[in-house]
Amino acid sequence: MTQQASSRRQFLSTAATGAALITAAPMAFTASRTSDEVITGEGEHTFRVRHDWPMLPDKYNWQTTHNVAVDKAGNLYVIHEGRADQKDHPSIFVFDPERKFIRAFGAQFQGGGHGIEVRQEGSDEFLYVAAYQQVKCFAKMTLTGEIVWFRKAPMESGVYASGEDTSTSKTWTRQGFLPTNFAFLDDGGFLLADGYGSFHIHRFDRDVNWVSSFGGDGDGKGKFKTAHGLWVDKRPGREPSIVVTDRAHNTLQIFDMDGEYQETLEGFGLPANVDTWRNLMLIPELKARVTLLNEKNEVVAHLGTAIDRLNKVKNLRGQPKEWKNGQFVHPHDACFAANGDIYVAEWVGTGRVTKLERV
Repeated sequence: MTQQASSRRQFLSTAATGAALITAAPMAFTASRTSDEVITGEGEHTFRVRHDWPMLPDKYNWQTTHNVAVDKAGNLYVIHEGRADQKDHPSIFVFDPERKFIRAFGAQFQGGGHGIEVRQEGSDEFLYVAAYQQVKCFAKMTLTGEIVWFRKAPMESGVYASGEDTSTSKTWTRQGFLPTNFAFLDDGGFLLADGYGSFHIHRFDRDVNWVSSFGGDGDGKGKFKTAHGLWVDKRPGREPSIVVTDRAHNTLQIFDMDGEYQETLEGFGLPANVDTWRNLMLIPELKARVTLLNEKNEVVAHLGTAIDRLNKVKNLRGQPKEWKNGQFVHPHDACFAANGDIYVAEWVGTGRVTKLERV
């Protein structure tokens, strides 16, 4: 069994009852219905739930949604893993703020689409895309899908087996390259998580030259078991830091901007990625919930929690008829809109993107 298959199957069969909370801060809860609306959260962290929010044309189909990003115009970019045997099908869909489909592109990532982020560079915006499985690359694109640059494994890092910079095989070893997500640096450089491969975090300069790495396979405090997501945390009142989701350990690890280990936050259920907005940090968890933390890294809300159902219903992921409004199955990525709304992409074969609208 592959490392990926093992880690994913583990959470489907492992009880996730009562994971220790980071703090005793007030939290919420299960979704509730108000008239025709489904609401999740509590107090200032209350959201209206809009499942299956984007409207995809019939000529395309969802193929295991993975990640989401929003540009400054409010357009939503969704990347799905896609199927390797459908090479002409796009892996990236774009929707306007009113749910309407705009365009699709990215067939070169089909079968391995994973991470996607929007970055402002001067007066322009660009997409950064990470692809795993047999695709094994990371790339920069325009918002309409033109490739700016396309890269494979950084062999100069010294952590990869010979040939990984040209490989198109699924290399599930710690010497394989299977990148997952990005974080951006103020100097124009960026960080890349090799979440399923070497478990390293790579630093690149603005010209895409490899600079350094930290992390690798291990049991915590600077080492990882699936370094899946990451983000540069610049929330007010905190020293800038790098947050990495150590997914298989159910933790977040925090590093200074030089990559030196600082602390570990526990109590998550396979945390998959990170985003921030004002004083809040957003953590989508594959174990059926989305968590919000405040500037003290205290949990202030659990949204769409369905951990009990995930444990009770066998293969809930593959049974859409068993899904309940207001509850998540496997949140794989989530991001904030400019107004604090949240988009959530779930790791399900039918695809599902939910909009959480602030109430």
